[in-house]
Amino acid sequence: MNVREKVIEIIAEQAVLEPSDVKPEHTLEDLGIDSLGLVESIFAIEEAFDISVPFNANAPEESEFDISSVEAIIDAVTGLVSQQA
Repeated sequence: MNVREKVIEIIAEQAVLEPSDVKPEHTLEDLGIDSLGLVESIFAIEEAFDISVPFNANAPEESEFDISSVEAIIDAVTGLVSQQA
């Protein structure tokens, strides 16, 4: 499973949707994921890829981790995974 598939799977799980229902252009808000769901998603992503996500739940707009869309999250995770490699 590649980064894109795994991130979509994690987000779908949080949104209680099928992965096929999660589109790259969706925002987390579109999917009904609240701030708690976002934090849980980030923990799941960190665990799945053994990375540390630079995200501050108390100041999301100040984070270097782009959560503006599913595609942005995939790109950010891909970057973190490749930095670690």
